[in-house]
Amino acid sequence: MPAPVLILPGLYCSGPQHWQSHWEAANPDFIRVEQADWETPHCADWVSTLDTAIAACAEPPVLVGHSLACTLIGKWAEQHQRPIKGALLVAPSDIEAPSYPEGTSGFGQMVTLRLPFPSIVVASSNDEYVTLPRARAFAANWGSEVVEVGPLGHINSSSNLGLWPEGFALLEKLRG
Repeated sequence: MPAPVLILPGLYCSGPQHWQSHWEAANPDFIRVEQADWETPHCADWVSTLDTAIAACAEPPVLVGHSLACTLIGKWAEQHQRPIKGALLVAPSDIEAPSYPEGTSGFGQMVTLRLPFPSIVVASSNDEYVTLPRARAFAANWGSEVVEVGPLGHINSSSNLGLWPEGFALLEKLRG
C-alpha cells in the first residue's frame, strides 16, 4: 500500500488552479494540512499543526510542500523525530531574499540541516522567489535530489500545470 500523502501549501493556501489542489481533487485520500493563518503565518503554529497531522497518519507519510511549506518541513525536522517516508519540496522560497513577501514570523533563516528522510527539490529556472543556484544550495544542504524543470515560474497556479504529471511521477517515486 502506498504511503499516505500530506499536501502542504505555502502562503495563501494554493488556490483551486494550483497543482496541489488538482492532486487533492483527483486523490481523495490525500490530506491537505489546513493552517490557521495562510496570510501572516507564525512558524511555531505551522510546525505544531504539521506535527499533529503527521502524528495522525497510520503510516509514515510523504510530505508534498510548496514554497514556504518547504521551509516548514525543514523547521519541523529540526524539532521532531517522527518517521517520514519522503518529501517533495517544490519551489522552495528563499525566505532570506529581498523578493520574499512580508508577513511571516518566526521562520528565521533557511534550514541547513540534512533531512533525515529522502527528498526531492523541484526548481524552476525563472522562479521569482528563489534563484536556481540558491535552490541547488538548499537541496545540497538537505541531502535532496534536484529536479530542474525549466522556466515554470514559481510552479504555482500561474504556471498552469493542471495535474502536473511530471511532478506526480516524482511523488510516486517517493511513495515507493
